[in-house]
Amino acid sequence: MYSLFRHGAIGAAILSWAPAGVFAQTTGTLDVVTVTANPLGSADLIAPATSLGGTGLLLRAQPTLGETLSGVPGVSSTYFGPNASRPVIRGLDGDRIRILSNSGSTLDASGLSFDHAVTADPLSVERIEVLRGPGALLYGGNAVGGVVNLIDNRIPKEPVDSVTGKADIGFATANREAGGGVLIEGGNARVGLHVDAWDRRTQDVSVPVLLPCTQGEVTRHAYRICNSPSHVRGGALGGSVFFDQGHVGASVATYRNDYGTPAEDEVTLGMRSNRYALEGEWRLAGAWLKSVKAQASHTDYAHTEFDAGEPGTRFKNKGSDWRLETRHAKLGALEGVIGVQGDNTRFSADGDEAFAPYSRTRQHALFVLEELGLSWGKLSFGGRVERVSVESLGNPQVDRFVVGRRAFNPASMALGALWNVAPAWQLTGNLSRSERAPKDHELFANGPHVATGAWESGNAALGKERSTQLDLGLQWKSGPRQAKLAVFSNRFDNYISLEATGEMRDDLPEFAYRPVRARFQGMEAQGTVRLLDGLSTVDLELRGDLVRATNLDTGQPLPRIAPVRVGATLAWARGPWGARIGLDHAARQDRVPEGERTTAAYTLWNAALTWKTRAGATELLWYARLDNIGNRLAYSANSILTQTAPGKSPLPGRSLRLGLQAHF
Repeated sequence: MYSLFRHGAIGAAILSWAPAGVFAQTTGTLDVVTVTANPLGSADLIAPATSLGGTGLLLRAQPTLGETLSGVPGVSSTYFGPNASRPVIRGLDGDRIRILSNSGSTLDASGLSFDHAVTADPLSVERIEVLRGPGALLYGGNAVGGVVNLIDNRIPKEPVDSVTGKADIGFATANREAGGGVLIEGGNARVGLHVDAWDRRTQDVSVPVLLPCTQGEVTRHAYRICNSPSHVRGGALGGSVFFDQGHVGASVATYRNDYGTPAEDEVTLGMRSNRYALEGEWRLAGAWLKSVKAQASHTDYAHTEFDAGEPGTRFKNKGSDWRLETRHAKLGALEGVIGVQGDNTRFSADGDEAFAPYSRTRQHALFVLEELGLSWGKLSFGGRVERVSVESLGNPQVDRFVVGRRAFNPASMALGALWNVAPAWQLTGNLSRSERAPKDHELFANGPHVATGAWESGNAALGKERSTQLDLGLQWKSGPRQAKLAVFSNRFDNYISLEATGEMRDDLPEFAYRPVRARFQGMEAQGTVRLLDGLSTVDLELRGDLVRATNLDTGQPLPRIAPVRVGATLAWARGPWGARIGLDHAARQDRVPEGERTTAAYTLWNAALTWKTRAGATELLWYARLDNIGNRLAYSANSILTQTAPGKSPLPGRSLRLGLQAHF
């Protein structure tokens, strides 16, 4: 049963704070087919990819997408407090990470500012696929760092012959969280329907340090992050009509989020997003084409920033996107996908903190991916060409913005190979050359930005951002035992970096977008060792990663890069019972740009107990989790708050979480 609450409407309620260390993916999780990286359906992937689904994702789901994925090797989080974070992949964030919904575009303002939440909530998905590095070619230059694809069943893809569903309920102590949700699906051989709804409320998050909080001109001190409550809710209605060679369907989904931001004690955000989607597939038996897939969506997004309850800056982002993808029949050992894609967005910001102008962005692209099977493995090659137009429309209330238009023609290409060295061993290699068109704020920003604590200035003369990436991987697997190692190097000719100018504007330090030469390099490793195999099984799961990012023009490190991280989890299972205990260790991060704060090393311990049982035809899964067992004080090296609001937003303290999920 695919469901919205697989990872919990109460995934948030029940499991939203699952630690990466305790619940790192198991062997079963890795076996899930990663369709984002491989639209051709092969079981062997050349591009480095991870798929999180089922209980593995349920037990690590957190309130934000970034924190849910943080701890997956190669992935960290921007962590702007407990309510807003985006994934950071191999040191890259913002517009270099593409967040998708069922391979279609999502639209919000999270890439514009760290304090803006992602509207694609991990509560609402069946599976999350993470694609790192050059395999993201099909999704554009702004996926140079990687792709995060959120997959749900709101538009059913297969007929069902009964009514099934899921209900969740859960509670947690650290943020006094309570939430729940329900999903129902049904239909017959010709029609499938889906409906879901969920709601989660939290209070200020407990931490191991006494922090001040000034609200209503009164200052108090508490062991909690000031201004960190949230109320998240939403739902969706979708359906499909099936025919002998495919399906066509539609869905409408809504997302609401009211939350506080730790950067300012009395600033809250009221967010809403409505998304309408169409999707279909036609499977052919002809000589030339095997299938045609089409999808389109329209999103209406807005949020208002409130200061002590008074409305302030309002951000809006509206847009539509479409994608048409055809898979051709095999030509000997060659098979492939050819497609076109387009999107059109309009952005606006009104208020004192409107640091970017009204803008309109249009993009059209043609892409191709081909794969050649060989006796020793396979080769892949692909390309993508785009036409991107970015236009500043100024602002009727502010006269400081430049009005103008820039057009770009990014082109990207990639080569990959997989070699079956031995029955249990595989070697992979990927080489790519990518180009990314600058975003509207990188070109035309000109105003105060509280999230970065700076006056941000765009650069209308910026050219395309170009990078060359090499990725090498080695994988071994024998039954439940496995190991993976990947090394990568990504060199930018003109990485668009937000750099201090040394000037002050309206009592804020000015930062401007400038092209610099940059290099990102690092490695990722993970493995599973079966220690006991009998009536009970015991596995030891190991993982680790490191990233080094350098501004080659100055020799200085680039900011907000995760330190060396290692982790281990001991997992026991016997019949309906399961237990896990593990740790995550982050080294001290002192490799920071001159003048920035370092972050101390920390180790977080976590544990969980699960029990499956039945009540008639209903399957019940009970959870108990203890996160940050030692109540350790820790700060994220990735978070901008570590620099702009030091000490205000540590990682959450000890939390006991109890939950129940029912499948019926």
